[in-house]
Amino acid sequence: MSEALSPFRMLDLGDQRVGYVDRDPDIGGDPLVFLHGGAVDHRMWDQQVNAFVDRRVVAPDARGHGSSSTPTAPYRLCDDVVALLDALEIERAVLVGLSMGGGTAVDTALEYPERVAALVVSGTGTSEPEFTEPWVLDILATWQRTQEAGDAEGWIEAFMRFVPGPRRGPGDVASDVTRCIETMVRDTLAAHVILDDAGIPVPPVAPTPVTDTWARLPQIDVPALAVAGGVDGEDHLRMARHLAGSVPRGHFVTVENSAHYPNMERPDGFNAAVADFVRAHDL
Repeated sequence: MSEALSPFRMLDLGDQRVGYVDRDPDIGGDPLVFLHGGAVDHRMWDQQVNAFVDRRVVAPDARGHGSSSTPTAPYRLCDDVVALLDALEIERAVLVGLSMGGGTAVDTALEYPERVAALVVSGTGTSEPEFTEPWVLDILATWQRTQEAGDAEGWIEAFMRFVPGPRRGPGDVASDVTRCIETMVRDTLAAHVILDDAGIPVPPVAPTPVTDTWARLPQIDVPALAVAGGVDGEDHLRMARHLAGSVPRGHFVTVENSAHYPNMERPDGFNAAVADFVRAHDL
């Protein structure tokens, strides 16, 4: 994967510093704001940042990820998004989020509806995922076990299982995609996980959740597109369909031959889905 071609910037918001890409800030209209998944950073959007040439594009690192601050006190990711929009003097944006970032996008639409022009959510439904699939439950159990044991390599190995999904192997994903994701994960762990006196890794403070998100979905009265990788886990596909069917103006599409990161595995298909959605709704 290539490095993002637009300048990377840092912004001091008082209680945090945010690293972000801001391409073509002088273009009018509602910008596209890309929100990355957990444990990775803005680089996962390299193939999107320069694809939408007629839009302003912003891609931040979430708190506790990439070059942004390590959280030490309670915070909400949706509040961080709005703080960044305020600092950049963006009144409304089309929020495009994957996995954790998709949950953040939905949270922002629920908590700050006036700031969201539309949603594109991939790899999740809301910030309160509901997992029943043995494949995912095993990954979550492995995360817990390896974290308690201070086994960073085991944690990373489990995380990387999301890349091919449950029905493929690592060799089915392009090596540059796998390498980019693993690099981002390792960089995030190195920057934001500290060791306690016993040498056990201590993750940063987790964000405070927004609650009752599934029941509140009908309140989202902006166009919403749920994008799923065709070979992602069944839980992720189910939640994406649930989101699309629960909001008044919801749509669902799949990007075939991709799993949890369709924007990286099949950027042409992902970008076309976003472009078609934006065009259809005159955004």
